Amino acid sequence: MLAEQRVYNWMAYRSFEELEVWKKSCRLAVRMYEALRACKDFGLKDQMTRSAVSIASNIAEGAERGSRLEFIRFLHIAKGSAAELRTQVYIAQQIEALPVSCAKELINDLKTISAMLQNLIKTLKPKT
Repeated sequence: MLAEQRVYNWMAYRSFEELEVWKKSCRLAVRMYEALRACKDFGLKDQMTRSAVSIASNIAEGAERGSRLEFIRFLHIAKGSAAELRTQVYIAQQIEALPVSCAKELINDLKTISAMLQNLIKTLKPKT
């Protein structure tokens, strides 16, 4: 069996690219870059784009670790990055770096991603 076809007994997918939460996180990162394209606050822009990229990246890295506990750990890190980015979106809205409508959409998407991550964590946790 090829390595990329390997399926662990605790995994219901073959690759992180199949995970809806990873796909949604990637789309959010792209939208964040687009929303901040004209932003002149380069420090905030850099921090926000790094946080956005971190969500999908940690999902992917954790999935590739091959260990359920490592995957769970990286999902928690991704969830933390989503909370960090949500905070930054609130700040960006207040300083008018993001329009209110855009910020509301991003916040709703980030809340959805956080809930999806929490559900995935719950699913992966060993039954005691």
